[in-house]
Amino acid sequence: MENNKIYSVTGLFDTPDEIIHAVEKTVEAGYQKYDVNTPYPVHGMDGAMKLKPSTLGYFTLVLGLSGAAIAILMMWYTMTLDYPQVIGGKPTFALPAFIPVTFEVSVLLGSLGTVAIMIFFFFKLPNNSHPIHNTEYMKAVSVDKFDISIEAKDKNFDENKVKEFLKAVGARTVATVYWDNDEVSYKPRVFEPKFITFLVVLGLITSGATYIALNKLAYASPFNFMMNQDRQNVQSKSVFFGDGFGMRPPVEGTVARGHMPVAIGKAEDSLWVNYENPLPVTKESLELGKKKYDIYCSPCHGMYAKGDSRLRGQFPNPPSLHSEKVRNWKDSQIFLVITSGQNSMPSYAAQIEVKERWAIVNYVRAIQRALNAKEGALK
Repeated sequence: MENNKIYSVTGLFDTPDEIIHAVEKTVEAGYQKYDVNTPYPVHGMDGAMKLKPSTLGYFTLVLGLSGAAIAILMMWYTMTLDYPQVIGGKPTFALPAFIPVTFEVSVLLGSLGTVAIMIFFFFKLPNNSHPIHNTEYMKAVSVDKFDISIEAKDKNFDENKVKEFLKAVGARTVATVYWDNDEVSYKPRVFEPKFITFLVVLGLITSGATYIALNKLAYASPFNFMMNQDRQNVQSKSVFFGDGFGMRPPVEGTVARGHMPVAIGKAEDSLWVNYENPLPVTKESLELGKKKYDIYCSPCHGMYAKGDSRLRGQFPNPPSLHSEKVRNWKDSQIFLVITSGQNSMPSYAAQIEVKERWAIVNYVRAIQRALNAKEGALK
């Protein structure tokens, strides 16, 4: 029901040039609480009105920084305090790895929060009422007219003076707009129980409909075949094998792909006499052989394989590897001694991998050639 409380005084203009001119005069006259309504955006209007930047950006900044702080604190607490994990040797709080998540949470909270604040507090949803709605002034502005509305809350507002001012700057029609109801009804109502109840009910209906649609009507089996696969977990009891052991030894007679089995026997076995060294003599293989020789072989055989043990008095010294017999051995025979052991020398198959044993053989051959060089090799 209409009352006598004035909301604003409006003036209608016919062209964009007229409204720009009127706005400039309004600013010069000292009016601050006014608005301009046009049927389409008018270029240069922001400058003519001398509008200040919107405060909405400050809300976006605060929300974005809040999102970044929430993300960093959550990941710091999770990875450092609650469930610390060392991944790839990095510290538990590896900030560079957390930047993508921090960025996403900042953008998400900043954008969604800005939209919510704009709709509910700037636009006052769910209250969509306004005094200029359903007025002749708004009907004209929605078609082809341009308008200035000077509000009654302006400190310089005087109804008669404002009407005279608008006529003086070229307004074709001047009218007074009144509040059509209590002014309080135009304030934000987002926290009203009725609206909150509506949001809750809407959320429940949406969630329920989504659950039924995705889990009942359009249900698809989840991607879980890797979790529910036929396998035997390590160190767990088997219900398939009669002895109950889940961890089984390799099947007898099988060979792992890419691995050459080593027969256990004596160095003189004919099987090994003509077996070739599969590892080529390169700088890398010699460096690997020297490294492993110094670790496992030199304590007994000496640094240059002369049989001068570095553990004097603790073990009987082994024979020199520079004897005519050993220098005439095939590479496979030296390899087999490392693998199977000989006399008081134990097997080193558990400590030294196959490739490393062949590398040691190459290094031993290099030592033998260096300490027993022939005259032709020195030229």
